[in-house]
Amino acid sequence: MKSIAPAKALRCAIYTRKSTEQGLEQEFNSLDNQREAAEAYVKSQAHEGWRLLPDAYDDGGYSGGSLERPALQRLLSEVQAGRVDVIVVYKVDRLTRALSDFAKLVELFDAHGVSFVSVTQAFNTTTSMGRLTLNVLLSFAQFEREVTAERIRDKIAASKKKGLRMGGPVPFGYAVREKKLVIDPVEAEQVRAIFARYLELGCLNALAADLRERGVLTKVSPRRDGSSRGGLPFSKGPLGYLLRNRTYIGEVIHKGQHYRGEHEAIVSRELFEDVQAALSAKAQADGAGRANTGSLLKGLLYDDRGNRMTPSSAKKGALRYRYYVSRALQEGRREEAGSVARVPAPEIEQAVLCALSGSGEGASACSDAVSLAAQIRRVVVRPGQLAVHLLAHNGGEEQPEPILVPWLAKAGRRRRAVIPAEGNGHERPMMRSETRARLVEGIAKARLWLDDLLTGRVQDTGEIARQEGCSERSVRMTLNLAFLAPDVVQAAVAGSLPEGQGISALTSASLDWREQCYGQAACAMSVRPASTEQWTFNL
Repeated sequence: MKSIAPAKALRCAIYTRKSTEQGLEQEFNSLDNQREAAEAYVKSQAHEGWRLLPDAYDDGGYSGGSLERPALQRLLSEVQAGRVDVIVVYKVDRLTRALSDFAKLVELFDAHGVSFVSVTQAFNTTTSMGRLTLNVLLSFAQFEREVTAERIRDKIAASKKKGLRMGGPVPFGYAVREKKLVIDPVEAEQVRAIFARYLELGCLNALAADLRERGVLTKVSPRRDGSSRGGLPFSKGPLGYLLRNRTYIGEVIHKGQHYRGEHEAIVSRELFEDVQAALSAKAQADGAGRANTGSLLKGLLYDDRGNRMTPSSAKKGALRYRYYVSRALQEGRREEAGSVARVPAPEIEQAVLCALSGSGEGASACSDAVSLAAQIRRVVVRPGQLAVHLLAHNGGEEQPEPILVPWLAKAGRRRRAVIPAEGNGHERPMMRSETRARLVEGIAKARLWLDDLLTGRVQDTGEIARQEGCSERSVRMTLNLAFLAPDVVQAAVAGSLPEGQGISALTSASLDWREQCYGQAACAMSVRPASTEQWTFNL
């Protein structure tokens, strides 16, 4: 008699999910029910070689609209490692409610030879009919999710129009009782003092310093994990948000519209409007100041580690270069600076204004630029991207989504060329006598130091730096002058180099004489040679 070979063992993993945390504290909850039904199904298939894996993959309180769920990600890792053969769920929408995510999962399962089974919906994903059935079920699941989301949004909008609170952070000055805002007497008094004090000081930074001296801290709010947030000194940003929050005059904000709320006001409408007028006047004055100094994003720019980027400038000859530099870098805390610690001011301002104006040219007039900058709450500089955060509409609680602007800083190192004549045939001015004297002195020092190093009279550049009372970097840079081409040295001694080709330019010249060299006679006559390649060197 021919024996029947035992069925191949199939390793089965059960996945369960519940969208909300409600009821999870019960002894027998929805996750337990799903797992119990799936375990029974696996046992019924024991004759097919199905064997249940001991690990549990349970996601409680996670929506099916995203794949970013801890247990699901752990399960997918097991699939990729080849340790799962069958995935069992109670219903297909427990795995996902989005068709696009389901397509990704099916592709992953097929690539690793994994089957997918729903306990209450009989189908087989290895057949075309089973896939069709599954796609139909998922279409309805996604439709149900989208309809539910619309219904929730409509409910929130209708509730806020009636002045009801729909969750969110509790404002400073209030507490929550029976899902309603009630006044906290101690904090409410501090809120009134903050509004009144701002009218006296007229400056958010001065107000923040005043509150630090008084020991006034931000509201302490508990988190779900047992930790708490807040309890910190007020800074300029939170103070500006507090002073523009219409909750304090008894209103509720929804999508830029404000409605009469069911909670009591803390400050009078007259005081609130006076503060708004003062804030607007201050913002306008700051904007004008930014326009006058050329730093439109002063006080608005931050690196991706939260450090403010302050305006800075450098002058070279008659040119002035503007930058924004991370405060951490300025204070010598380089390790705490963001990924991008220094940015050119004109380029980044132009990128932000173009994004706000919706055009490719930005704001043409100064007043337009100031009005656009007044809409900005903060700009975060990231590698390859700017995140422009705007102020809430009408002082509302809901912050608009940030505008993401692709942005790359221009390379700081450029190719320079020694070109003695302008393109229009006019002679470029020769180097100044002071520049010539410093350059010739530098060449002489460089040759002397090089001779000392080669003969062993000094051990290294550090010893030269100690003798000269300068930095070792300065010595190393100056030593480059000892390797200038003879024609360049002769032109320097004769003073026939063009203006701008002094020590700072020539210490960075290439060591290749062919790239440095140009004819002394051509330099003296300030005539452009036939090919400009012989006039260039790389910095």
